[in-house]
Amino acid sequence: DVYYWECKGYTPLFPRILGHEASGIVESVGEGVNDLKPGDHVLPIFTGECKECRHCLSEESNNMCELLRINCDRGVMLADGKTRFSINGKPIYHFVGTSTFSQYTVVHVGQVAKISPTAPLDKVCPISCGICTGFGATVNVAKPKKGQTVAVFGLGAVGLAAAEGARVCGASRIIAVDVNPRRFEEAKRFGITEFVNPKDYDKPVQ
Repeated sequence: DVYYWECKGYTPLFPRILGHEASGIVESVGEGVNDLKPGDHVLPIFTGECKECRHCLSEESNNMCELLRINCDRGVMLADGKTRFSINGKPIYHFVGTSTFSQYTVVHVGQVAKISPTAPLDKVCPISCGICTGFGATVNVAKPKKGQTVAVFGLGAVGLAAAEGARVCGASRIIAVDVNPRRFEEAKRFGITEFVNPKDYDKPVQ
């Protein structure tokens, strides 16, 4: 979010409510929404799915929804081109369709995923971005075969989730590449078998 706050490569749009990871409870639903009801537990998803376009119907590109794919420059709702936030009568803009740095937010129905009401809301919010991004990139896109070798660059939330995805797929070697050696021991729990710190070598690690 700091990256987009600094507007690197994007159109400045302020004031806006940032935030793209969260968990929450549906307070109300709009007209025509049949998949959700008040009280449902959900995760907002900044790369939404309309479930109707050619990408949503494809097994290969369902994260490229023609309607709800990530758009960092859009600050309004799609239905009417207006915001749902304001202060003193002046608009406050949305961010990637989620704006989770707020107690309440308004999102398109295609940008929430219903979850079990028993899931602890204070622990599951990283699933709405970091975990599903890394795990999905491995399981749905890279699709390593059993016994293959996988390299994961960076052991943040996305990288650890990617490693877990490789483990689930049956990769025999999962090599982590990171400049922070303190992350290595914890990463073993996610299937990492070997570690490489580029700072330990004079030549390119590959």
